[in-house]
Amino acid sequence: MNTTHPKSLRRLALTPLCLLLATTAAHATDGYFANGYGLKSIGMGGAAAAVALEPFGGAVNPGAMSFLENQFQIGAAWFSPDRNASRTGSGPAGLDGSATSGSTGFVIPEVGINWKYRPDLALGITVFGNGGMNTDYPGGQIPAASACASFNPGQPSYNLLCGNGRLGVDLTQLMIAPYASWQFTKGHSIGIAPVFAYQRFSAEGLQAFDNPLMSTSPGSVTNNGYSDSWGAGVRIGYMGELSKQFAVGAAYASKISMGEFDGYKGLFAQAGKFDIPSNFTIGAELRLTEQWLFALDFERIFYSDAKSVSNPSSLLGYCLPPAMGGAGQTSNCLGGSDGAGFGWHDIDVWKVGVQYVLNPQWTLRGGYNHSGNPIQPQDVTFNILAPGVVQNQWSLGASWKITKQSEITGAFMYAQRNSVTGPSLFQGFGAPPTTTETISMKEYLLGIAYSHWF
Repeated sequence: MNTTHPKSLRRLALTPLCLLLATTAAHATDGYFANGYGLKSIGMGGAAAAVALEPFGGAVNPGAMSFLENQFQIGAAWFSPDRNASRTGSGPAGLDGSATSGSTGFVIPEVGINWKYRPDLALGITVFGNGGMNTDYPGGQIPAASACASFNPGQPSYNLLCGNGRLGVDLTQLMIAPYASWQFTKGHSIGIAPVFAYQRFSAEGLQAFDNPLMSTSPGSVTNNGYSDSWGAGVRIGYMGELSKQFAVGAAYASKISMGEFDGYKGLFAQAGKFDIPSNFTIGAELRLTEQWLFALDFERIFYSDAKSVSNPSSLLGYCLPPAMGGAGQTSNCLGGSDGAGFGWHDIDVWKVGVQYVLNPQWTLRGGYNHSGNPIQPQDVTFNILAPGVVQNQWSLGASWKITKQSEITGAFMYAQRNSVTGPSLFQGFGAPPTTTETISMKEYLLGIAYSHWF
C-alpha cells in the first residue's frame, strides 16, 4: 500500500478550498463549457477522453485516471474574451447602436490530484468550472427620444436592451468532483465522480423587462446583486487500452439540477432555475511511436436540458396579453414554468490533438477544436448578454521537465472571431422589420501549470 496516504488525504482536502478562494471566472469556448480542462488538454484542443496525462478525470473521464501515476497539478491561465453587439435598421424607432463588452481579462485557476491507492485503483479530486456568460456593456447607446421610452419611460438614455445604465450578466459555475477509477482487468478501467456544483449569477440593465407584462416576478429580474445556488450530479467513464498503440475512452455527465436563483426568479424559467446540461464524450488515442501521440474526441452537449438556456426568446411574445398581440400565457413569461430563454441548441464538438516528445526535457503539443454554434439568428437579441458563438479554436502547448518528479506546462489558445446576425426581438414590439442585431466574439487564453509526481 502507498505510504503517502496521510499526505495525499490532506492534499485532497485542501484542493477545493484553494480553488474556491482563488476562482474568479471560467472560460467558454464550446457554448459556455470550456474546450478543455487542464493545460495539457487545452494545448491539445481539449482532447482527453482516452488520454491520461493530468489529474482532471473528474471533469473529463474518471475512467482514465487509473492509468495515471501519483500526481498533482496546479496552475492558472489568463483568459481574454472580446465581445461586441450592434443593432441596425430600426429607422424612426431610434434603436440603432453598438457596444463592446468590458471585463476582458480573467485569471482562471486549475487544481487536480490523483493518488494510486493500489495498482488497480486511483482516487483523486478535480475542481473545475464553466462560465463565459459574462458581459459588461456600457449604457447610453440609445437616446431618450427612441422606442425604448415605451418600455422604460423617463430615462435620459438607454443601453442596447432599453435598460438603465450598464448592461450585462455574470455567471460562474464551480464543480468539485472527487473520483475513483478502478482497473477491473488489465488495460480496462471504469470510474465514477460525484459532482458537487455551486453557481452564482448577477444581471444588470434589464429594466425594460422588469414589469408584470413580461415577468412572473417583477422586481426579481435585474440589478439584485449576486444570487447563488447548489446542486449535484455524477460523471462516469471508461478507458480501455486495446493495444500498446491504441486506446479508447468514453464518459457521460448527468444533468445537474440546480436550486433556484432567488434574486432572479423573474428572469430565468421555472422561477430562477439554471440547470447544468448533461453531456457525453467518446475519444481515441493513437501512439504511433514513443514520441508521437494523436488524440480525437467527440462531445455532445445537451443545452436542451436547461429551459433557461434552451427555451426560445420568442416565447416572450406569447406572454403578452391579447390586447398587445400576445396570447396571455403567463407560463411563457420570464420566470414562468416554460419561460422565454436564450434559445441555445444542443451542439456537437470535435477535438483533435497531437503530442510530440522532443527529448527527455521537452514535450510539444498542438490542437484544434470545432464546436457547433448554439445560438441561432432568431435568438440574437437576448444573446447580446451571452454571445457564446465562437466555433474554431487553435492551441499550442509545451511541457518542460524540471526534475524527474516535476515539470512546468504552458498553453496558448486562440478562438477565431465568429458573428451571428438575426432579426431583433424588438420587431415584435413595434420596431420595423428591417431591425437586426449582430453579436460576435473571439478569445485568447495563455496559461501555465506546475505538476509534481509523488
